[in-house]
Amino acid sequence: MFGLRKTLGSLFKSSKIDESWFDSLEDSLIQSDVGLPTTEQLIGKLRKAAKSEKAASPEELQALLIQEVASLLTTLEASPNPLFTEQKPNTPEVWLVVGVNGAGKTTTIGKLCRLFQSQGKSVLLAAGDTFRAAARNQLQEWGGRNKVDVITQEGGDAAAVAHDAIYAAISRKSDILIIDTAGRLATQDHLMEELKKVKRVIGKALPGAPHHTLLILDGNTGQNGLSQVKAFHAALGLTGLIVTKLDGTAKGGVICALAHTLQNGPIPTVLALGKGEGIEDLAPFTATQYSSELFN
Repeated sequence: MFGLRKTLGSLFKSSKIDESWFDSLEDSLIQSDVGLPTTEQLIGKLRKAAKSEKAASPEELQALLIQEVASLLTTLEASPNPLFTEQKPNTPEVWLVVGVNGAGKTTTIGKLCRLFQSQGKSVLLAAGDTFRAAARNQLQEWGGRNKVDVITQEGGDAAAVAHDAIYAAISRKSDILIIDTAGRLATQDHLMEELKKVKRVIGKALPGAPHHTLLILDGNTGQNGLSQVKAFHAALGLTGLIVTKLDGTAKGGVICALAHTLQNGPIPTVLALGKGEGIEDLAPFTATQYSSELFN
């Protein structure tokens, strides 16, 4: 699944553990987007564990590394995971979806729509990306595939679309409302301010909403993913992440860097992983499984 496997495959099949081996492991982790601070922490813990548990073979160190990474990633696990529950909400449950262009936001909304429908929930979509007609069309295409309605406006702004969608969801007794937004860079202050406005309008139209503010993060963005999470979280108070494009080429280490960097404060959990382009390619995130897939 991960490109990281390729770089570590020969390392864990080595017959010799020495300083050169640890240096190679360090290089591989850094190149795989784990990041320098996280890598240093993991290598330090691995050295200690190797000494205290007298691990002498690459296989034993591999098992210890998987264990250390799983422990690090536990803070990102959602329990219970709001995506994978059969329970229907009492009022329309509003999911506000944000992220930069190209992260796979609209595709992920299509997958979320299918997931919620498989749980017997009725879904309504809102095309809040009013900047690009192509984004609106793409969302309508996903709506067509899933046989759900999409609230749109010609012109207007994202807040107006969100406002209309809330009342439409209430009148139709929809279980889930997913609101798309324009893809934007975290450095574009005026656009981030507009996102804050959208969230305020949603809260006024339906107190307590949005119930989930979800960032879609491209698993190949590397250390830039950290700045995206920090900026969107500071502006909106993210409640969850979905990491996309984790196919055979993804390095996959950015989630480790996230867990390490954000460990001293309230952090959004990773709800799911996008592992392919198919409409059902959305898997729940668990620390132990992810760690195992990184290094096996």
